[in-house]
Amino acid sequence: MAVSKHVTVHNNSDTTEKYALIGAGPMGLACAKVLAEQSIPFQGFERHTDIGGLWDIENPASTMYETAHLISSKHTTEFTDYPMRDDVAEYPSHREILKYFHEFADHYALRDHFNFGCEVLETEPLGDSGAGWRVCWRDGSGAMHEAVFAGLLIANGTLSDPNRATFDGDFSGEIIHSSAYRYPRQFKDKRVLIVGAGNSGCDIAIDAVHHGKSCDISVRRGYHFVPKYLFGKPADTLSGSKRLPMWLKRRVDLQVLKWFVGDPEKYGFPKPDYLLYQSHPVVNSLILFHAGHGDVKVRADISHLDKNTVHFMDGSQGDYDLILLATGYQLNYPFIDRSLLNWQHFAPHLYLNCMHPTRDDLFVMGMVEATGLGWQGRHEQAELVARFIGGQRSGNGAATQLQAEKKSGFERLTAGMDYLDIPRMAYYVDKDSYRSAVVKKIRALSGSDS
Repeated sequence: MAVSKHVTVHNNSDTTEKYALIGAGPMGLACAKVLAEQSIPFQGFERHTDIGGLWDIENPASTMYETAHLISSKHTTEFTDYPMRDDVAEYPSHREILKYFHEFADHYALRDHFNFGCEVLETEPLGDSGAGWRVCWRDGSGAMHEAVFAGLLIANGTLSDPNRATFDGDFSGEIIHSSAYRYPRQFKDKRVLIVGAGNSGCDIAIDAVHHGKSCDISVRRGYHFVPKYLFGKPADTLSGSKRLPMWLKRRVDLQVLKWFVGDPEKYGFPKPDYLLYQSHPVVNSLILFHAGHGDVKVRADISHLDKNTVHFMDGSQGDYDLILLATGYQLNYPFIDRSLLNWQHFAPHLYLNCMHPTRDDLFVMGMVEATGLGWQGRHEQAELVARFIGGQRSGNGAATQLQAEKKSGFERLTAGMDYLDIPRMAYYVDKDSYRSAVVKKIRALSGSDS
């Protein structure tokens, strides 16, 4: 991406010792906090006018919808050193989460580190690792700026670029991706077909049940469903600190789900063609309830479209006014050349999901998912990177050893789990293995573990 020659570029010369941090969502905030704590100079960039990322529904780039809530409980999700208030619900709404991030940013004075209303357009290395990065951005007035930074931390999120399904035929109604869905009133007087039964798809289907004329949901494969509460407690808090071998955890959890959920096939969903935890489960207490009551009809995968009629792979058909594609997202870093990210298949292949194998000045932050990882797991990732940067500058032997490790080759920490080969699982890790490895590196870099 080249900067237009018709726009004046303002050069900045006081940034060569700073790192450029892109994004002020939860990962960007965690990065800003630990960089400041470790005295690493940096400059943050956020294209919206305030912090929060996608959690701010007023952010034009947000993919949030009005009825969205966390699918993990607050104590599993929160930053450990800044717990959510006692009066916050166990599964907070997006508005409560945004308020939490505002309080977090205020507490640590993080806004002072960001240029808001600034969209990074292009980043380019000036040579080998350590030679610096040229960063070009546009501010809120439209003026273009360019500066050289010591390195780059990318924290623009993983849920912004829609993965849009396509179908044979033509549809005379409306087709939207879930990223364009905001309010239940969009379903008023409409026959709705939701495509995809992931967490967002099932949430939005419940909205359509209550606000649309009818709601069907089209699925390509089966899913494992987990209710939000088990034995009266948030489901993700029951295991506590006990770590079970995956074969045993799967056996125990499947038995519990059999007691509380039963067989999803009796509600009309296909039988999953993969094992529990090979893909992220659907955490929803209502979709099976409404399917069991006939409020949601489960449909097969789509064969083709013909005006208002959708034909399905099992030979059935239905008429609809609106098709909503809950088909997920794909990673997108539009301001950096893809070849610089060691991209493999659906995602960059990075040491501990964040560190480039050969460049010691390039980091992709927050490109990690795991059941129960929460924001604390991402905070630990940020601390690892901050301590690594600091260690490089101080000549820390642990930083030198880490450099050698990531250059020598590595695998994603899946603990042997054979995750589904789909975009949203391409950067999934085993929570315990991942956090253990990250914390071990943090201790070594901080000198508390030889």
